[in-house]
Amino acid sequence: MHSETSVLLCLVCILGFLRTPEAWAKGEEPLVLGCGLADGGGKDADGRQWEADTKYLSGGDSTTFKALYQDPSVMSEIPYMWARVFTSVATYKFPVLPDKRYWLRLHFYPSVYGSYNPSNSYFSVTANGVTLLSNFSASITCQALSQAYIDREYSLAPLNSDTLTVTFKPSDKYDQAFAFVNGIEVIQMPDLFDSAILVGHSEQTVDAKSTNLQTMFRLNVGGQYIPPLQDSNLTRTWYDDTPYLYGASVGDTSQAADDVTIDYQTMPHYIAPPSVYSTSRSMGNDQNVNMGYNLTWTFQIDPNFMYLVRFHFCDYYFSRVNEIVFDIYVNNQTAQAEADVIAWTGGKGVPTYKDYVVIVQDGQGSEQLWIALHPSPETKPEYYDAILSGVEIFKINGTALAGPNPQPSDMLVKSKQKSQTFNTPRSSHKKTVLLSAGGAAGVAFLAAICIVVYQKKKRAPGSDSHTSWPPIYGNSHSNGSRSTMSGKSYAGSNISAMAQGLCRYFSLQEIKQATKNFDESNVIGVGGFGKVYKGVIDNGMKVAIKRSNPQSEQGVNEFQTEIEMLSKLRHKHLVSLIGFCEEQNEMCLVYDYMARGTLREHLYKSSKSLSTLSWKQRLEICIGAARGLHYLHTGAKYTIIHRDVKSTNILLDESWTAKVSDFGLSKTGPDMKNGHVSTVVKGSFGYLDPEYFRRQQLTEKSDVYSFGVVLFEVLCARPVLNANLPKEQVSLADWALSCKRKGTLEDIIDPRLKGKINPESLSKFADTAEKCLSDHGLARPSMNDLLWNLELALNLQQSTNGSNNSWEESELQGACLRDNDVAKLIRTGEHEAGQDSADTSQVIFSQIVNPTGR
Repeated sequence: MHSETSVLLCLVCILGFLRTPEAWAKGEEPLVLGCGLADGGGKDADGRQWEADTKYLSGGDSTTFKALYQDPSVMSEIPYMWARVFTSVATYKFPVLPDKRYWLRLHFYPSVYGSYNPSNSYFSVTANGVTLLSNFSASITCQALSQAYIDREYSLAPLNSDTLTVTFKPSDKYDQAFAFVNGIEVIQMPDLFDSAILVGHSEQTVDAKSTNLQTMFRLNVGGQYIPPLQDSNLTRTWYDDTPYLYGASVGDTSQAADDVTIDYQTMPHYIAPPSVYSTSRSMGNDQNVNMGYNLTWTFQIDPNFMYLVRFHFCDYYFSRVNEIVFDIYVNNQTAQAEADVIAWTGGKGVPTYKDYVVIVQDGQGSEQLWIALHPSPETKPEYYDAILSGVEIFKINGTALAGPNPQPSDMLVKSKQKSQTFNTPRSSHKKTVLLSAGGAAGVAFLAAICIVVYQKKKRAPGSDSHTSWPPIYGNSHSNGSRSTMSGKSYAGSNISAMAQGLCRYFSLQEIKQATKNFDESNVIGVGGFGKVYKGVIDNGMKVAIKRSNPQSEQGVNEFQTEIEMLSKLRHKHLVSLIGFCEEQNEMCLVYDYMARGTLREHLYKSSKSLSTLSWKQRLEICIGAARGLHYLHTGAKYTIIHRDVKSTNILLDESWTAKVSDFGLSKTGPDMKNGHVSTVVKGSFGYLDPEYFRRQQLTEKSDVYSFGVVLFEVLCARPVLNANLPKEQVSLADWALSCKRKGTLEDIIDPRLKGKINPESLSKFADTAEKCLSDHGLARPSMNDLLWNLELALNLQQSTNGSNNSWEESELQGACLRDNDVAKLIRTGEHEAGQDSADTSQVIFSQIVNPTGR
């Protein structure tokens, strides 16, 4: 979508939220309520205004709370950080028009609210007699789906009443049960539904116009995530289809050319936004390959319901009938034979949609709904291919839409049991908070496998549906990751034999001896994984030892990933893994000792810093880190994406050589034909690539974005997020870009560098950082180009052109003097500030100021 179109859509949507008292009374304008917000409400991260819910609440005992913990995937405090908790039956009453359909959206973030633990929350929700949720547990659902929060969207049939009554009722089957809700939306909707063909009975239709539906999935096929304010005035969310593709053959994605206009003709624009119809997924160009497979998607659903499947099509490439003809299958039944989009629409760039209803009865495999496309050879089309632009799946029922809660996977149950063995009175509250954040066992890939496999088993009746929005905002903290591996030796773990052979295995006794039994005086840092100790092994070799904290938010997967990655990688600018220990519920990683700690601690003003880094030193450090990342992207067998590039993960050895560290979140891309790896979002706030966050598609350009933030951090010497600053200055990336574009960047650079940077060097450096922070990955430089630009900036700094360099020569001499002083101090073994200060300064693998921000 063109930027101008995006701006216009946003303006239209924002204007759509302007309310008047008269409109409220008529039930025509949307109600967007933050449950628990004070009078006056507030705005979310997208700029949407959320009102207080008090005036619509009647009856019941309720209290409002703010969550004790904000999961990193919760990007906006509103509506998720505030909740209304009900301990008895309570009702909301909303004014509506009796002859109109309404969206009802419910938002849930299971966290600790006051003394209320989310694990005790079981409740039902009804809307004018229609059961929407029954015995629902948001906590269980979030854990099983690897999400921090969930949204439920319902399309309610005309109510024959001017009041929509939504009732929350705590379950009577559990002690201390309570209900809660974080946000409620009531939005009048147009006539989106009509009759649909019943799959398997082409002569029969199902009337969807007068029944209730629950939105199960809404996907922009072949395209990116579409946020609510970019929808067609209905504030719907469209997700990427990649996580639902089945099999190795996923076809090709394409986008309409700039000169193609999406022509809705007589079809209402609100059916789907242009950004849905301007992208698509097809099977590819090879006819022989296409005839050998189906382009297939699979979805987890609840049996014993009817489902309406809406397919969105728009052919913006071909323009004649019989160029592409294909068959559409739903649950292995033919829903549509010989589909020809151009024959349906009459021309190029004209969108359309088709609705089909399928009945899913209980039985083997009934927890999954399949849709598939395959070329139709009977008509002998010109090209054997198939296309799809979007898909929506709705559950249909007149009186009850509730389904069962998911049962946790075997891995999640086992990991939770293990983590409970570490409970202590002091840690129990913290663990409760973290467990409530909606984490799942392991990273999303493992969790997804477990969910798919386990949910094929029979589930207990009487609990709520596991199907939900796709895990785009997957929780980046998983309670499974706090579990340990085998309690025995490393041989019983999942670490590959190759990794075990490429790095050394340390016994727990050796680790204890190296750290003096984990003496607190040897602690040189604390991160998300746990504490980092200075140790001595063999004949006096200094090492850094990361020890897993059983209550930490990282664990098994980060431990395994770090070993698997670093055991196979050797590069001057990557920190070296010496070995590991996994014994008696202890997990430790042993690295080279990096005497000068992290880049971050040398940038910010601190008594720990021995000297101010000169501009030349900063450039050399950035170049070293860029070389390490360039090797990851291009020099290894597969593309490796670091996924957590930040100043605390760039370490400095005694000679100021930069080394990239902490590979616990890294991902490999063995097949980068699609240009990305689909995965849940993880990383550190302030450094996180916004395109990766939106699309859940990780590329090497995500590392480039994060490194661009580091570049501005190096230049400005301030934290990437600082909530104490004015709103426009909180994010360093946003503030630096704003100043760069206004020509005021020099006003915010590190005061210790002012007047000491060659203007041409500064200009090249700033231009490079700006390009790294482009909204779209394709517009960002490769790490190779970035490296070339940084080396050019260094050459410009070192150039000598007569009198213009007098300031530079003075600065370089000063830097050399400081470096000599530092070297002299190191040789003596102690800093002038004393040993404690030295130990503290030599932090390795420290995380962001808020260690939970991963």
